[in-house]
Amino acid sequence: MMPLQLTILRAQTADIPQIVAIERVSFVDPWDERTLLESLNYFPETFFVAKNNGDLVGFIAGGIEDTGEGVYGHIMNFAVAPRCRRRGVGRHLLRRLEQEYAILGANGVQLEVRASNTGAQEFYHRLGYREVFHVASYYSSGEDAMVMMKWFRF
Repeated sequence: MMPLQLTILRAQTADIPQIVAIERVSFVDPWDERTLLESLNYFPETFFVAKNNGDLVGFIAGGIEDTGEGVYGHIMNFAVAPRCRRRGVGRHLLRRLEQEYAILGANGVQLEVRASNTGAQEFYHRLGYREVFHVASYYSSGEDAMVMMKWFRF
């Protein structure tokens, strides 16, 4: 397997068709093109893509939330093309987004993950995320979500 030559960039409107393709093979309830475009338009500074020699191989879409008690990053969507999984793409995307959240003054970052997705939960645990609570019937299928957080230490 050849090593990847990754570049992490801010997503552009022209990236959306490739993002949609990865989204469709990655999720039971994929976001549609319109929702991805809205996310990009609303949070352009926290939507990144990973490219391998110019080929889009992953993306991460986040937002920033001010709860009044603190500012937090929120990972809304995150996927890597199946052929590039377990090769560091997700780790690089997540680290870049965390860096941007820190620059924007966030105290930490949160995300939701399917209760059944133990692989993703293990990935997040390895990168410092911890379970904070469950949300019953979060997904349209009725499946519960696990909310995980990582706090930044400055």
